[in-house]
Amino acid sequence: MKITGLKTYVVHCYRTNWVFLKISTDEGVSGVGEATLEMKEKAVEAAVLELQDYLVGKDPRRIERHFHILYRDSYWRTGPVLMSALSGVEMALWDISAKQLGVPVHRLLGGKCNDRVQAYANAWFAGATTPEAFAASARAAAARGFQALKWDPFGKAYMNISTRALDGALAVVGAVRDAVGNAVELLIEGHGRFNVPAALTIARELAPFRPLLFEEPVPPDNLDALAEVRAKSPIRIAAGERLYHRCQFRELFEKRAADVIQPDVSHAGGLGECKKIAAMAEAYHLPFAPHNPSGPVANAATLQLAACTPNFYLLETMATDIPWRKDLTTESLVFKDGCFEIPDRPGLGLELKEEAFADHPYQPRPLRHYRGDLTDIRPPEAGPYF
Repeated sequence: MKITGLKTYVVHCYRTNWVFLKISTDEGVSGVGEATLEMKEKAVEAAVLELQDYLVGKDPRRIERHFHILYRDSYWRTGPVLMSALSGVEMALWDISAKQLGVPVHRLLGGKCNDRVQAYANAWFAGATTPEAFAASARAAAARGFQALKWDPFGKAYMNISTRALDGALAVVGAVRDAVGNAVELLIEGHGRFNVPAALTIARELAPFRPLLFEEPVPPDNLDALAEVRAKSPIRIAAGERLYHRCQFRELFEKRAADVIQPDVSHAGGLGECKKIAAMAEAYHLPFAPHNPSGPVANAATLQLAACTPNFYLLETMATDIPWRKDLTTESLVFKDGCFEIPDRPGLGLELKEEAFADHPYQPRPLRHYRGDLTDIRPPEAGPYF
């Protein structure tokens, strides 16, 4: 079997653009991947296409060799564009290998440890801006079966946070906790926006609400700062979505900088690389909860990873999404009692509907995490997709 070609597709999904790819072979078996890199979609598409010269003519089943060579020969090694491109290609190669054998990808990665995994909801708050509106949205999400909710309540705060802004954030957290009680876990997102003193103040003030974790309290470019927050915080610290390759995670583990490890399968190097990072986390007795707010192919790959990872903890999922999500792939998800079942379809378990992509062409979107207007990252017509 030889690779004959690679195609990319950049598809608008309102909050960003999904970057899909498809690798074809001379035996008619094709594989799909996702290399979505928020607000850098055109750059990562170009990086994916640059890998084509090496890939064409190669046996797609030699995944470890291809990953090693492409990573080695990039010279600059880690970085979001390269690693996202490699991630998308790598998951497509796993898709090909598993489809050829007629088995799900998790069968090639050690088989199932988990038949289903608990999910937490992102994008559940329906544009809420007041404590009362957040509380109402939280009750609705709980009624759908979600047993864990994540969101960023901090408005426009950046690096420092005023007493007024902190009080506003705590009012929202308190309203959500009162609305759902202790039966639903709360995860607080920081988006890497605070300095060390502000992050520690926030962590101490959040503690009475018993959140499950505080995600990315400080920017990702100083793991010593993250380690200081983790050492002094009264609540668990989660991080890792903006780290790439096991080498960057090695430093995070050695510094004991996080309690929950969150690589992204479409950024950190793909399925094989995330499996290695999970094994490193397991050796430190740390839970593994991948970052997963992207598109349907990345979600399918993350579910396959969840199946075969002993220390898998929680699956991030978008509670609502664009109404045309179902038009783009053959994604089919089973959600029950707050958990997603692991699919056993061959490969990653879905195919692209390429004919629909032209209806949703690339559109530039600004990065909004530090502008306090996160409420418009979901379109007004967004709704459940599973």
